[in-house]
Amino acid sequence: MDTGTHVVMGVALGGLATLDPVVASSHVTATSVLIATIAGSQIPDIDTVLKLRNNAIYIRNHRGVTHSIPAVLLWPLVLTAVIYPFFPEASLLHLWAWTFAAVFIHVFVDIFNAYGTQALRPFNSKWLALGVINTFDPFIFAIHVLGIIAWILGADPGSTFLLMYIIVIAYYFKRYQTKKRVLVEVRALIPDAQEIIIAPTMKFHQWRIAAMNKEIFFVGRSVDGKVEILDRFKRIPVPKTPVIEAAKQDPNISAFLSFSPVYRWEVDEYDDYYEVRFIDLRYRSNGHYPFVAVVQLDLDLKPIRSYTGWVFSEKKLRKKLGIVPN
Repeated sequence: MDTGTHVVMGVALGGLATLDPVVASSHVTATSVLIATIAGSQIPDIDTVLKLRNNAIYIRNHRGVTHSIPAVLLWPLVLTAVIYPFFPEASLLHLWAWTFAAVFIHVFVDIFNAYGTQALRPFNSKWLALGVINTFDPFIFAIHVLGIIAWILGADPGSTFLLMYIIVIAYYFKRYQTKKRVLVEVRALIPDAQEIIIAPTMKFHQWRIAAMNKEIFFVGRSVDGKVEILDRFKRIPVPKTPVIEAAKQDPNISAFLSFSPVYRWEVDEYDDYYEVRFIDLRYRSNGHYPFVAVVQLDLDLKPIRSYTGWVFSEKKLRKKLGIVPN
């Protein structure tokens, strides 16, 4: 989920913690738990700082080790050790337990996004991405904000957030069922599909679709249960040419290929350089595919410049590559 949603989730969990008799009976414990649940709802995303270095490192590592099993066990210990000295009269056990709940819920809900997490590391490095909830879901965010406002206005936080979480859980089940129906429609439309990726959007009844059979990539969408194929691309295996192999050694290209499960490729040759481009097919937006990786190589196949990330026009891509237009 996005940062804002994780923040309101942390506040809501702090309110829910008042159902714990130990927390409810001690103002000190309740205050420390609220701070801890907000911090615990954020700390797995500490790897966002990697974006300050470059997109390649960020793509390779975001939601990786910081969302792993050892991290889920370690973060609550770290936060409890930091927070407890400021609240020595608080219940140490309950402070740790609710901090652990905050960290665990953060990682758990991220699994339901299309991006996913490597939550099973170190036992399995596979990305777990159920693709049921968008990274930012307006309903989930709004119902948390409403719960917080109700708390501020005097509503009992425990019962308020318990009811809210029951509604949110029901919403998750509804989204899951809706996605299953979309999958049935896609299979009917492309019966020989080898892989189908259905990704959520911020709109409840709208989904992105990327699928493939032996020969074709299909890109489409589902709106109100109706599946529409918008683009088709001939599925051409990436050749093992010197240019392609050299491009794959570039960190930006390598990071993209480690992350993207369905993409097409292009190679262009100019007077004094080659350009290799990989285009993720999962994120079609207004006829454009914004998530790309590009590398330019000189005639000796040495990288000149490269980029991976989100760009919504060719002009912006050239700017990201540091190419000044004439």
